[in-house]
Amino acid sequence: MLVGTYERTFKTSSSLFKTETETSNVKPSSILSIFPMITVALPKGSLLKDSIRLLQSVGLDFSLFLDPANRQLQIWNPEQTAKALLVRNSDVPVYVEYGQAQLGIVGYDVLREKKPQVAHLMDLGFGQCRMSVAVKQASSYRSVLDLPVHGRIASKFVNCAHDYFRELDLQVEIVPLYGSVELGPITGMSEAIVDLVATGKTLQENGLIEIEVLFKSTARLIAHPLSYRLNTDNLHDLVDQLRSATVLA
Repeated sequence: MLVGTYERTFKTSSSLFKTETETSNVKPSSILSIFPMITVALPKGSLLKDSIRLLQSVGLDFSLFLDPANRQLQIWNPEQTAKALLVRNSDVPVYVEYGQAQLGIVGYDVLREKKPQVAHLMDLGFGQCRMSVAVKQASSYRSVLDLPVHGRIASKFVNCAHDYFRELDLQVEIVPLYGSVELGPITGMSEAIVDLVATGKTLQENGLIEIEVLFKSTARLIAHPLSYRLNTDNLHDLVDQLRSATVLA
């Protein structure tokens, strides 16, 4: 079954396009006005502004999401040729995997944690951060090898933490926490945390230091596998434009 296949009849100010022959002379820059109905899942939070800027560079304007007065979670671009969904960063791959969005922009950390069935298309380069192990600065731990056997590690990235310590063959207990994980070592509930770090300021202000980096994370472009394979709604052209825009950025 084709995902996102739609009947195509498009208006412009002067004519009605119905066939490929009639549109064969259209410039690449206007391709999105001829192959509409693409839906993009965009992440709330720190990745949103750069995601919108990237899409604007290829002619898709979803800047309404940046308006503090806006409460809509689903919008069309002004030309009504594409749609965007505003969702939590961790939910972007869900909407893409289930076909409600053909494309999505999401942090690599989410892809490592969730392991969704999506096509990984490209590294977009922005949203740079790292997944790190951190401990109390006052502790004696300066390497993960210093952590006690069966020590507790607090994290909301349970799979990332589990995979990392399993690869090191270190016996630890992963404690799921989904907010203020820094409190784990501060209160003594855990010896360390595994968390996403951008500037390190939050760690510093709470008396924590990084001792290991699991991996670095940036924003990634992902696609619904079947839609991308079948080039639904001329998806490849949009992806090529985004790739060119990313190289030029």
